[in-house]
Amino acid sequence: MQELAEKVAIVTGGGYGIGRQVGLVFARAGAKVVLAARSTDRLESTRAEITALGAECAALTIDVAKVSDCARMAEQTLARFGRIDILVNNAGIEGATKLTTEMTPEEWQEVIDIDLTGTWLATRAVLPAMKQQKSGGIINISSGSGRRGYPFRAPYSAAKWAMISLTQTWAGEWGRAGIRVNCICPGPVLGDRIERVIGARAKAMGVPYEQVERGFVATAAMQRMVSEDEVAKVALFFAGDQSSGVTGQTLNVDAGFIMN
Repeated sequence: MQELAEKVAIVTGGGYGIGRQVGLVFARAGAKVVLAARSTDRLESTRAEITALGAECAALTIDVAKVSDCARMAEQTLARFGRIDILVNNAGIEGATKLTTEMTPEEWQEVIDIDLTGTWLATRAVLPAMKQQKSGGIINISSGSGRRGYPFRAPYSAAKWAMISLTQTWAGEWGRAGIRVNCICPGPVLGDRIERVIGARAKAMGVPYEQVERGFVATAAMQRMVSEDEVAKVALFFAGDQSSGVTGQTLNVDAGFIMN
């Protein structure tokens, strides 16, 4: 099925992990994909994968925390493809794993700048084009940490909670313009990133890596982590016409890790 035929989708943090997989899934669904990220090597590798599928794909080296970079992202997408139909706000960093009293203001601010302000800046940059088209879809990639507090990860949790609020706020602001805004909260996702997160958490708590890993899996209803592909398929649902009546919603993709 070509659910996204002729649609133009920007995926921030598109070089690896969930962003890479979203790009691949969208490309298979017929979308023209713009990957935006800070890491050039991984960005080019993913662009090559998508191009090999026969899809049109552009790769832009940008920092979502910078106003000028987000403006350039929108401008270059419009220059090449003429429209912007979908924005997936996936760019983010995990940040430091520390108690609040041990975290520096710089460590706090870096996470807020990229994970939260970057989401706002990227969205701000594409909204004028979507408004002019009278259509568009924005998908925010939050986290299970946006559903409940996450000890040792205060700025990350704060940013991810705020992304859910932005989802509802933007849905209310832009619904009359034909723009839908929805949010995904992945739980622990198999891959390099969760390994880093588990390692840092085990160190901060003074417990074995395996204990933290078991905790993530044991509390999930399905007794497992989810895959990047499972998250990407939900992003495809939000991006396509099957969810045409859905906006302002947040959906957990976490194998039943958090059920609310």
